[in-house]
Amino acid sequence: MTETVVVIYSGGMDSFTLLHRALARGLSVHALSFNYGQRHVRELESAQAVCQSLGVPHQVIDITALGAVMAGSSLTGSAAVPEGHYTEPSMKATVVPNRNMILLSLATGYAVTASAAAVWYGAHGGDHAIYPDCRPEFVSKMDAVCRIANYESVRIEAPYIDLDKTAILAEGLAMNLDYRLTWTCYNGRERACGRCGSCQERLEAFANLGRKDPLPYEEDV
Repeated sequence: MTETVVVIYSGGMDSFTLLHRALARGLSVHALSFNYGQRHVRELESAQAVCQSLGVPHQVIDITALGAVMAGSSLTGSAAVPEGHYTEPSMKATVVPNRNMILLSLATGYAVTASAAAVWYGAHGGDHAIYPDCRPEFVSKMDAVCRIANYESVRIEAPYIDLDKTAILAEGLAMNLDYRLTWTCYNGRERACGRCGSCQERLEAFANLGRKDPLPYEEDV
């Protein structure tokens, strides 16, 4: 019997690769995206287009009503998104309070209704220094809770938890994925800024593999 999984799909390059990993393994995939008031909400347009092209069931859940709960971040407020390398302390300004616990809880409820055995999300090794809810211990604790939170046990899995962005990109390129179909920039403008931590990390991954990022940027990078 084919196993069903729910993939939390932001529209970014990590979750894009994760979605294709699940499909490549022959799993039955439901994609789940969230509008939580992020300034880079255009990532959801990328997610919708990809899922439509793949024929993957896709739900976009609007949780903007939780704005007061998920405030205090440059991604959900008016403060400027910091520029520079992803691991710099300034990147802590991009932490959205308790985001992944909220999203994983909602995804687990969706998994029960979809008869899915697991929820996958794209936390990876490069996230550990900045995001508490992307660290291995967080994944382990959430997995333990979600296995017993309902009559139906749901696993929480982060397949890239020990990999960095370069390794994730290498996997995707080996699958011949087109990263023009993703959106990574924390600024939701017409083109990617190339200067925020998320853009910097993405560009470094392509450079590490000797490849040029196909995404248009505001300036030549």
